[in-house]
Amino acid sequence: MIRFENVSVTYEDEAEPTLRDVRLTVPEGELVLLVGPSGVGKSTLLGAVSGLVPHFTGGTLTGRVTVDGRDTRTHPPRELADLVGTVGQDPSAHFVTDTVEDELAYGMESLGLSPAVMRRRVEETLDLLGLAELRDRPLATLSGGQRQRVAIGSVLTPHPKVLVLDEPTSALDPSAAEDVLAVLQRLVHDLGTTVLLAEHRLERVVQYADQVLLLPDGVMGPPAEVMAVSPVHPPVVALGRLAGWEPLPLTVRDARRRSAPLKARLEGRVPAGPLPRLAPSPLPGSVPDSGPGTPDGPGATGAAESRGGGFLPFRRRRTRPAGPTGAPLVLADGLGVRRGRVEALRRVDLRVDAGETVALMGRNGAGKSTLLSTLVGMIEPTVGTVRVAGLPPHTTAPRELIRQVGLVPQEPRDLLYADTVAAECAAADGDAGAAPGTCRALVEELLPGVADGTHPRDLSEGQRLALALAVVLTGRPPLLLLDEPTRGLDYAAKARLVAHLRGLAAAGHAIVLATHDVELAAELAHRVVIVADGEVVADGPTAEVVVSSPAFSPQVAKILAPQPWLTVEQVEAAL
Repeated sequence: MIRFENVSVTYEDEAEPTLRDVRLTVPEGELVLLVGPSGVGKSTLLGAVSGLVPHFTGGTLTGRVTVDGRDTRTHPPRELADLVGTVGQDPSAHFVTDTVEDELAYGMESLGLSPAVMRRRVEETLDLLGLAELRDRPLATLSGGQRQRVAIGSVLTPHPKVLVLDEPTSALDPSAAEDVLAVLQRLVHDLGTTVLLAEHRLERVVQYADQVLLLPDGVMGPPAEVMAVSPVHPPVVALGRLAGWEPLPLTVRDARRRSAPLKARLEGRVPAGPLPRLAPSPLPGSVPDSGPGTPDGPGATGAAESRGGGFLPFRRRRTRPAGPTGAPLVLADGLGVRRGRVEALRRVDLRVDAGETVALMGRNGAGKSTLLSTLVGMIEPTVGTVRVAGLPPHTTAPRELIRQVGLVPQEPRDLLYADTVAAECAAADGDAGAAPGTCRALVEELLPGVADGTHPRDLSEGQRLALALAVVLTGRPPLLLLDEPTRGLDYAAKARLVAHLRGLAAAGHAIVLATHDVELAAELAHRVVIVADGEVVADGPTAEVVVSSPAFSPQVAKILAPQPWLTVEQVEAAL
């Protein structure tokens, strides 16, 4: 169905090809998973299948890519639309209508299908993806995960022979991700659809794959064989390697069947506890309050204003500790937010102290991003109160608020304005009052190999996220808010991010992250707060909350239950 013959892709101004001499054949009716580090060319390979590379992206493609006999060099994307359905890393970039139902129908309208067929397929897709209640909702009001489901649904309705999906579960909660993957598996098994997908959260998808393609090596084979040599692998595989299991397990069920000897070795041992929560103290790099005309004084221009935003406290100046000793950095009491007809938050009580890392978890649309936006003053509470470092965020001037809180939003491009990575980092250093090169060093720490002259729009999703994280982390705000901070990051980059955030927490910074990444919460968070329909339904130590929740429990906890282990790192330290 899909054939690559000595395919290389080189983009303009790039010295080396992004893809080099790729040779592979994907049979009809198989699900092939692409794995590899961030920025290795997975999105480029997927784009070559849909014809977007090079017809839309530019660059030079040598060799030959054929899909069901059609050569993508001579068939632009519009001539492949009936054959290939594509969902990229940014679902919103695909939308052309205003509402959920219209978006699901648009692709079929373009292909000239009859109204009766369109109606039936829209209803089927609404049910398959759990979108029935959202059918009349404007796309602009949906959460990131809901938008991702709509984007997937919009390419399912035309019934293409080939589906190309780039990070299809990255913004989905665990239950929604399972639903989407079950739908894809049903299309493969029942209809013979060929699915090619790239995904970093391998713990979700590897068990569904018929074959795995490892880039940049080009190794392709059964999942267990490729995972045995892959530097990128899920926790279940890492635990299997640590325990010496052969063959390596790919699912929690397989691992549980072999776990008895490992459990016996761990019996009576206790996992290392979370990092200690520290009282507020002077933070590294903080400076005293300055007078007018000094870099941090009232006469200085805040970063938000200097970048043209005027109201979004995203960019950071060099910060100072907030509040008296022992005062919480975040305190919400009976917080409620109504957005149109939707009650996004209801009676939320939340306290976050200095040195504490809190993970907000819950299904898509539960209100996690709304809560973070309220904490940075982008949304005004309808009822109740909220204080950040003792200040009401929605009435505090951005110049003052950006000294206390930094937000990395779900869409990292919202933070990036410059034409190159180097210019973006230089602006971040200036905004934060940091030494030149501070931001660039953070980018290199999180994701090595990002070139200075690259335009941020030409980066992969993971590279863009690493850049946005570096921009905000440069200012070292006392309170750091992260919305899906591992979307697009491979396991190595995520490990480097975890190490950096642990260092900030140990230095007294508070971190609140909204995430569907249960493995990240297990590694990093002191507390987990589960939000459902705008309400806090659970709030407690990470081990207690995630182990008691099948949907939010990490793989190691499921394998070694009822023992209290959460991560491979804990098990390795104990052994």
